[in-house]
Amino acid sequence: MTISYIKKANKTASSDEVETRQRVQEVLNEIESKRDKGIKEISRKFDKYEGDVIVTQEKIEEVIKSLDQKVKDDVQFSYDRVRSFAEHQLKHLNNDFEVELSPGLFAGQKLIPVNSVGCYVPGGRYNNIASAIMSITTAKVAGVKNVIAASPPKDENGANRIIIYTANLCGADVIMNCGGIGAIGAFAYGCFGNPEVDMIVGPGNQYVAEAKRILYGKVGIDLFAGPTEIGIIADHTADKEMIAVDLVGQAEHGPNSPAWLYTTDKELCDYVMKRVPELIAELPETSRNNADAAWRDYGEVILCDTNEELCEISDNYAPEHLEVQAENLDWWLDKLKNYGSLFLGEETTVAYGDKCSGTNHILPTKGAAKYTGGLFVGKFIKTVTFQRMTKESNKEVGAAAARISRLEGMEAHARTGDARLRKYGFQN
Repeated sequence: MTISYIKKANKTASSDEVETRQRVQEVLNEIESKRDKGIKEISRKFDKYEGDVIVTQEKIEEVIKSLDQKVKDDVQFSYDRVRSFAEHQLKHLNNDFEVELSPGLFAGQKLIPVNSVGCYVPGGRYNNIASAIMSITTAKVAGVKNVIAASPPKDENGANRIIIYTANLCGADVIMNCGGIGAIGAFAYGCFGNPEVDMIVGPGNQYVAEAKRILYGKVGIDLFAGPTEIGIIADHTADKEMIAVDLVGQAEHGPNSPAWLYTTDKELCDYVMKRVPELIAELPETSRNNADAAWRDYGEVILCDTNEELCEISDNYAPEHLEVQAENLDWWLDKLKNYGSLFLGEETTVAYGDKCSGTNHILPTKGAAKYTGGLFVGKFIKTVTFQRMTKESNKEVGAAAARISRLEGMEAHARTGDARLRKYGFQN
């Protein structure tokens, strides 16, 4: 086996974690103690915003009237596909059922949607319109009754108008002009007249991700959605320019967004090493600065001998987004195991999934794809169990439960079975 690093990252996903964790905990402590007042203080400090936190219905109607119809049509295009895909996922979840496990012992499951969800929609460097569609739409399809959306204020007028429009279109019950740690804290602690949410979902920067991680347990979260990642598997048949363009496409997200190429083609390695910096240099300033730092610090180019080695290295990295531009796409679909979302063939690309093709873009990062998938309707649905029994079935079940309890040294447990056996006329 030969796996060579043509380019090796000098930073990892864990870089700067300690400092981030300390800062986020301090801010969350402030929010917990000061609630609404604390969030307003944070908003003034970080966003220079002093307006209303809750977006009024009048503001929503004003936004709807102000937007160009083409903008509305594009948002609708994405919404329709994300909703349709989520509805198909819902149909294929396991249904409620009840089964008789032994005579008189019935057990079953019910699928119950979470009651209240906070959906975070990033809006700092970029206006993440699609994130509103991915989280709010999916929650509503799952049957969540109360969806609170939050996005950072862009200026004195609040959150980006198109994000407000999109959140309303997708069914948000409340929309907040609130960003970062403040928004996550507002969700968890029930600020501005809203209930405390049961679950918080949505992507964000390292501070948003860390706030969700700290609050996990008080609330549920979708997953650890940190800085976005792309992995590309490519062989000699791949279009070299397309590979370079797609790597830069994801590096644009931010200065800590990893971009990884796994390939068996040395010529492709050489091309990418030369071409990626050229493509980055052609970008507008914000995108250029983000992509340049991301490629410099987190970019990797890895050369392997065989397709099996490509699978092994990719599954070890477990990238959030994984493109395959190689021969025999069905072989890769069958072989690969660890990824957030898979893009097969050059005809599709991560940006399609990010924006409008239908699959969800809120996906596991930092290797979490080894144990979880991304956001989907099932994340908003609790699978709960129930049981019921006849008196006659207690003769067998009650006696077995009492014996097992005593083997464990749990006498009080055993006596709950004994009591029923006596009442129903059985001897233990």
